[in-house]
Amino acid sequence: MKILIPTDFSLQAEYAWILARKINEKIPSEIHFVHVLNVPETVEQTESGNITTCGDISPASMQRLYDDANLKLKEFKEKKFPTAESHILLGKITERIVEFARSKKFDVIIMGTKGEEKFRDKISGTEAQHVVRKSDIPVLTVRCDRSSSDLTNILFVHDFNVEEKFDISLMKKIQSAFGSKVILLHIFNDEKEELKKSAIEQKMREYADKEGLSNYEIHFIRDRDVELGVFHFDQMHSTDLVCIGTHGKGSLIYASIAEKLVNHMFKPLLTFRIYDK
Repeated sequence: MKILIPTDFSLQAEYAWILARKINEKIPSEIHFVHVLNVPETVEQTESGNITTCGDISPASMQRLYDDANLKLKEFKEKKFPTAESHILLGKITERIVEFARSKKFDVIIMGTKGEEKFRDKISGTEAQHVVRKSDIPVLTVRCDRSSSDLTNILFVHDFNVEEKFDISLMKKIQSAFGSKVILLHIFNDEKEELKKSAIEQKMREYADKEGLSNYEIHFIRDRDVELGVFHFDQMHSTDLVCIGTHGKGSLIYASIAEKLVNHMFKPLLTFRIYDK
């Protein structure tokens, strides 16, 4: 498995590495660290490694910035995982991470996030939120140290009343490696939908059979919205990893459910892309 860990050398990036290390212990992986220098598009790197610019930006100052970041990343790699590979990229952070992960065929991006609260995350959001929105590759986000977690219980949240195309192979790989139990959760928004519980439960069992899931449970909860349903269910059952799909249709003003959970969920969150059938 190929794991990409974006780092800005913050505490949150440390949390991402801790979770990646835990996964690597169970699923031996090829680890890559990447740091993105958020510089204008006019700043480029030649094949020989030199930095070129145009306009008023000093090439020498950009070269020093690049060299300092490269040294810091190498020291970070040597301290954390010497056999990992490290990369410095130039440009817009979200776009470069997503492009690099896609072009190099990574299996998962693991990112730390500070999260945001209330109205502020509707205006800008976190970088992890933006990566979740744009990445076709699964993204695993984490807000705090999860070194003591054994990933015993995996919560898979989905509207099982709707047929959609998505890939949960990474979730199944983690379940197999850690011997986890998967909890399939359907969240009712109103009493009328709850009357269809038996039919939805049958669809959930059919889905589990189709995906070859074992060691799973089926649960329901009724709540005002999906985000609150996930929070309240986790409070009652204390899960270790939350998995949810996203259509990647969030915007500057309105975040998708998955993006909101990235900003507000303290448990690790694995998001994967849902495609139109």
